[in-house]
Amino acid sequence: MKLPRDLSGKRLAKLLREHGYEITRQTGSHLRLSSNSAGPTHHVTVPAHRSIAVGTLARIVTDVAQYLGRDREELARGLFG
Repeated sequence: MKLPRDLSGKRLAKLLREHGYEITRQTGSHLRLSSNSAGPTHHVTVPAHRSIAVGTLARIVTDVAQYLGRDREELARGLFG
């Protein structure tokens, strides 16, 4: 699945809430999201920019998919429809 090119960091954080992540802190223009739904606590840093670079978004999706034990493509379809 092709990743969106115009996704904001705040929108991504909102989408990740549906998968058990919560914003735990914000430092400058970066959000720290944490989840402990699939084992030990997992942290993801999301830039709170107007649009996230495609490579950064791909790395975040891959990292979350590994933690949740799901396929990257399956998670991307679940997040971005």
